[in-house]
Amino acid sequence: MADISAKQVKELRDRTGAGMMNCKKALKESDGDMEKASEWLRQKGITSAAKKESRVASEGLVHSYIHTGGRVGVLVEINCETDFVARREEFKALAQDVAMQIAASPNVEYVKISDIPPEIAESEKAIEMGRDDLGNKPDNIKEKIVQGRIDKRLKELSLVDQPFIKDQNITVEELVKQAVAKLGENIQIRRFSRFILGEGIEKEEVDFAAEVAAQTGQK
Repeated sequence: MADISAKQVKELRDRTGAGMMNCKKALKESDGDMEKASEWLRQKGITSAAKKESRVASEGLVHSYIHTGGRVGVLVEINCETDFVARREEFKALAQDVAMQIAASPNVEYVKISDIPPEIAESEKAIEMGRDDLGNKPDNIKEKIVQGRIDKRLKELSLVDQPFIKDQNITVEELVKQAVAKLGENIQIRRFSRFILGEGIEKEEVDFAAEVAAQTGQK
């Protein structure tokens, strides 16, 4: 099997609009042949996902998920184009998978990187530029290192950039694109809320040793 380079993957992605992992898999299946890889993606229906992204998705559902034990709950809105697709079991299964992903990703705060306010990136940059390990590096090198760290941090906040919990070889974005290819409509994760039991409540700290001592009459 031919070794697949990052350059080949990028070229196929630019050509087809398919996700990186799908492009890599297509190239492996095609021994690095770009044309055969493109055809493989078309046969799987994966390239059609990019073309559907501009279509209006105003139907869908709001799905709820309560994690075992009732300590974490999630509400997520996922949109599609028609009520017919919204009622399909495959769409409901996607909503369940996305909700479980949100519950399992406590650091995720936004659907995608473009949703993150610019001031957050600026704040992260200010923090990184002040790191001691960058002190003696030239400015151009420092900028590249800092940008790499910021990009990594922003991805940590983005839901669609997370590795899918049931298959670490694809991201949540690629999971959605697979659903687009299967169901034939534009599908978008619009928004979500995560609820964690007791979050934000100031809990009284108890000195158990002192409490026991008081109960037993000890000082």
